[in-house]
Amino acid sequence: MTMITVWGRANSSNVQAVMWAIGELGLAYERHDVGHRHGGNDTAEFLAMNPNGTVPVVRDADGEPLWESAAILRYLAWRYGEPPFWPAELAARSHIDKWAEWAKLNIAGGFTAPIFWRVVRTPAKERDEAAIAAALASLGRKLDIAEVQLRNHAFLAGHDFTLADIQFGHILHRYFDIEIERPSHPAIESYYDRLAERPAYREHVMISYEDLKVG
Repeated sequence: MTMITVWGRANSSNVQAVMWAIGELGLAYERHDVGHRHGGNDTAEFLAMNPNGTVPVVRDADGEPLWESAAILRYLAWRYGEPPFWPAELAARSHIDKWAEWAKLNIAGGFTAPIFWRVVRTPAKERDEAAIAAALASLGRKLDIAEVQLRNHAFLAGHDFTLADIQFGHILHRYFDIEIERPSHPAIESYYDRLAERPAYREHVMISYEDLKVG
């Protein structure tokens, strides 16, 4: 069986997205803690794989190291995914990819640095509450789009679990867990409850981020 090697700490949200996909696809893997308190991402060996010094990095068997989580997820979907997770037909695949890219740019991008880092990774006395409120309002408008979609479909891109749900859903555990004011999105809340029943989601996404917290 092919062994996929992953470099990246378990509590990195981008690593979690990749690990969740690996879990859903039932792939054999080994993961090495790299980054944050673990260090190791500034070594010559790591930078030879990824000159950006960021995680995750993935190597499938003896192939070329891959970096950038969205590219890694597409690779895994192309090589190991089957319909409906990653359809063979171009139009159906492109529809899923559209929602996956939307989620990466608008939801992950609109939550992780503008909100999560400012709330969890910033001391309370240094938090920019106005900036947090503005980021929450902006994210809320994007979540309104997902809310409409999820009122009519079980999953983000339609009636089946797909790659788009990996990109969207991996952020929701932290979104619903941290202490913030959240607008009402009942369809997203119900969707999150369904994700939380998935074994791979519980194993790779619903884990502690306690060591990321400050003051």
